[in-house]
Amino acid sequence: MTDIPQWDVAGNWFDVCKCNIPCPCTFAQAPTYGDCEGILAYHVTQGHFGDVRLDGLNLILIGAFEGDLWAGKAKNVKFAIFMDMRADERQRAALQTIFSGQGGGVPGQLFGIWGRPEVVGFEVAPIEFEVAEDLAHWRASVPGKLTAAAQALSGPTSRPGDRVQLHNPPGSEVGPGAVATWGRATADRANAFGFNFDWAGRSSKHIAFDWSGPA
Repeated sequence: MTDIPQWDVAGNWFDVCKCNIPCPCTFAQAPTYGDCEGILAYHVTQGHFGDVRLDGLNLILIGAFEGDLWAGKAKNVKFAIFMDMRADERQRAALQTIFSGQGGGVPGQLFGIWGRPEVVGFEVAPIEFEVAEDLAHWRASVPGKLTAAAQALSGPTSRPGDRVQLHNPPGSEVGPGAVATWGRATADRANAFGFNFDWAGRSSKHIAFDWSGPA
């Protein structure tokens, strides 16, 4: 990675998926039904790749796999990628390098566990992304292609404003030392690149990320 510049990105990540609440991934376990499909959404609050600024840019993946992703035993791992249309050519190249794991850091470590997925589609598209400051809800969409949204999980003994969270989850999609906030998906549907599903009512979780590389 001698040609990879120093980079840092920090922001918000969340998913909505097929699994029941709580998502077994958070505990590094196999998916509820033996396979999983869902949407993974990223927003870079601030970041750079060398001299290329990445502040405010978004990226969304539709993904699917079978088996235990965290034990390195998953099969048929595949992704489709939507890249923020506001990014210029250099920013797109930087995001691809970072989020594919080619730039090292946490993404490189994660793909070392999961294995390399099959990329079944790529599109530059308008992406909407929102996470409430108090983590009451989160959402993202690509018009006509996918919608992902969730409300923070609560229950009869939850105190108002408190969030259902797990610190240092053993299966974190953004790496070690995370805080996962659980939610219930209010929208989890996709129709693009061969993916066609609607799993509203199932698992969602939000985790902030802060990555650097190439080391």
